[in-house]
Amino acid sequence: MTHTIRLFSTCPPSVDVASTPAASGRSWHQHVAAIARWSEAAGCEGMLIYADNRLVDPWLVAQSVIEATGRLCPLVAVQPAYMHPYAVAKMVATLGYLHGRKIYLNMVAGGFKRDLEALGDMTPHDDRYLRLVEYTRIIMDLARASAGNRAVSFQGSYYAVEGLKLTPAVPPDILPEVFVSGSSEAGLEAARALGAVAVHYPQPARQYGENAFDPALARGIRVGIVARATSEEAWRVAEERFPPDRRGQVVHQLAMKTSDSRWHKDLSERPEAEPDSPYWLRPFHSYQTFCPYLVGARERVAEELARYIAAGFRTFILDVPPNEAELAEIKAVFALAGRAPD
Repeated sequence: MTHTIRLFSTCPPSVDVASTPAASGRSWHQHVAAIARWSEAAGCEGMLIYADNRLVDPWLVAQSVIEATGRLCPLVAVQPAYMHPYAVAKMVATLGYLHGRKIYLNMVAGGFKRDLEALGDMTPHDDRYLRLVEYTRIIMDLARASAGNRAVSFQGSYYAVEGLKLTPAVPPDILPEVFVSGSSEAGLEAARALGAVAVHYPQPARQYGENAFDPALARGIRVGIVARATSEEAWRVAEERFPPDRRGQVVHQLAMKTSDSRWHKDLSERPEAEPDSPYWLRPFHSYQTFCPYLVGARERVAEELARYIAAGFRTFILDVPPNEAELAEIKAVFALAGRAPD
């Protein structure tokens, strides 16, 4: 049975160039545009763009991604501590008006704890998800009401608006779609309340049975993939790309001590590798990336992906691609997974 799945790539973070000369920033900008074009050519629907205190503004990056491509849609990380929900709705409406492009919203309840503390936000973990629901409802209510030039009023525990209108209007065919982390109960409840895609940082596929989730809630995962004709070749590439990094392990351990993220702790407690499995966590444990990897022969990785698909995951957010050829390899593996039986 073939399932309809969606692929998103990930924009490389700007942290390595943010404090270097402008020429480095321009080079990074050009690299982002190239990755956006590779992603579009590989059939990706969009590109995740991170947001935290260290990075350049994700909305300006989203504009660049749109201008570099013909149809690729930005998946913008939105942190409520950074801006009022009306400002987010205005960004969605403006980019839609200028480019006719849909914006996906990756609603971030947490992020780095010290980032929030630096901004004076001491809200507890579960309360941040309650706040996120109110925040997102205002954005979506404004976007939906804009087509009819209707005003929105909302009174919540964290936000309130009265008779607020959004212009320009957001056409119904490019209304934003919402993603929320689904690794904690609070995150899952927020995703249900918003009709959002619940994004997981997955465990090995064998831990999920077929149709493991409520089909009423859309599910996705973040995962990196290295697949080649043989397992030996795939692992050689993976080891070269993510060599052992003791300093990265220390940074990861320090980050774990200050994080209240459920998914971060769950993955941190797992071993680096799983017996007889393509599931691999060295890049995550050494702070080289922020998701598990699947490494192996194309057919074996496709089998693992097929298990995730059978469990109910339909949206896959891939790690930052190192080059265009790697995205072509990943596309081929997903084609194999789509033909695999449930």
